[in-house]
Amino acid sequence: MTYGRHSEKMENPGQLSLLDNSFTEPEQTGNQSEEISESQTAVPVKRHRRTRSEIISEGLPVEETTIKREDDHREHGHQLIPIGKHFVRKVIHMIPGKLFVEIINEETYKCVDCEKLDGCSHLYHGKAPQALIAHSIATPSLIAEILNQKYVLGTPIYRQLKEWQRAGVLLSETTITNWIIKCVATVKPLYDLLHQRLIEQRFLQGDETPYEVLREPNKPARSKSYIWVIRSISRSDKPIVYYVYGDTRSGKFAQKIYQHFTGVLQCDGYAGYNFLTDSITRAGCWAHVRRKFYDDANKVCGHFKETRPLAILNKMFRLEKQWSKLSSSERLDRRSKSLKPLIDSFWQWCDQAEALPKSRLGKALIYAQNQRKALNQILNFGEIDLSNNASERNMKSYVIGRKNWLFSTSPKGAEANAIWMSWIESAKANGLTPFKYLQDIIEKISKLPVFMKTEELEAYLPWNWQDENKPSIPAKMAVAKRPTDPK
Repeated sequence: MTYGRHSEKMENPGQLSLLDNSFTEPEQTGNQSEEISESQTAVPVKRHRRTRSEIISEGLPVEETTIKREDDHREHGHQLIPIGKHFVRKVIHMIPGKLFVEIINEETYKCVDCEKLDGCSHLYHGKAPQALIAHSIATPSLIAEILNQKYVLGTPIYRQLKEWQRAGVLLSETTITNWIIKCVATVKPLYDLLHQRLIEQRFLQGDETPYEVLREPNKPARSKSYIWVIRSISRSDKPIVYYVYGDTRSGKFAQKIYQHFTGVLQCDGYAGYNFLTDSITRAGCWAHVRRKFYDDANKVCGHFKETRPLAILNKMFRLEKQWSKLSSSERLDRRSKSLKPLIDSFWQWCDQAEALPKSRLGKALIYAQNQRKALNQILNFGEIDLSNNASERNMKSYVIGRKNWLFSTSPKGAEANAIWMSWIESAKANGLTPFKYLQDIIEKISKLPVFMKTEELEAYLPWNWQDENKPSIPAKMAVAKRPTDPK
């Protein structure tokens, strides 16, 4: 069997690629949502070269250095008087993270007057804050850096150990794993509140992916568990990305995590979503449909031939890209005028097409027809996108991490992964720095009462949180370039 590159990109055959995007491209739908057909001519676009002010965030601290002359006299002895300065260059310095040891003491006091009265020593002392983890050297900043390395940078714990040793701390994989799991208890109430705020929104997107848990009760080590993701739509003013671990992919688990939701859910055609209540309106993903018709057009390796349905789908995605900046009502109006005729043409072609059920075209037709009602919801709601790719990009973040840490030993570890990834992806969606956000919520929530009130937790939700030590990163710096549409 020959193994080669598999992609849905319809490239200009005369154009060569210097990079293989197999690692950075999304897991399933690839770039199909934004690609053009082979019959079109690729027009080279001159890329905008970023200015220095666009490269460097306004929130970074600035130190100014002025270089003086070694001698403030002329050759013949005349005194030189400073009259100003001129700009030479602007550069960036990096100060590597450093560890330091904090020894916490409680100052002890005694009452001299009381001692004179009764002859007994009356001692008093300050009250140190409770440790994050009892009998542990862990602090919020140390835990936040471990989480940042594992979930943001994709560095598994066993590869972190050498770096921590070089920094001056000899840790074990078991110790760090226990820290990560124990700290989950600190943020679990906020995680539950995040889910509550998510379910209150009107439009959601969902997806799921397999995950391996070795010590799953009553299941073989190699059996599949799942990570589910629910997220707000890209137009939401309260961006949320919520991961949850489940030992099954059944419809009952879908019912559990979408309980009390009464809006529009955009997801793929997985049958488990059919168990959701009638209060939820299902919207389909046109990117999944397009992929299946792409596979049919590319069934003969090296002889891609664009079909009529694929051409219609390509045009739909090109129009959607042009309307991405419009308001929801404006986009819905454009869809009624320009997208509906294309969708009608697509269904007309599908109704007349004949194909063997197990052929690529047959599978594409069956999938599309089964999702017809859900796919047509795009004409009823201008808020939702043509595809479910936003949630699949978030799932891709988890999949990249999974390729590094591979599996979880226990369900508690899998649950911890889901919770920490929820905070990191939600922080990024809100333009926050994950490390600072994690450090702050771990530190401050750990100091709240055991039976904390919802009002006390609200301030720590990503869209409400404020960095007290530094100005917010400007939006143009915080929002990364939109990756290619996935799955």
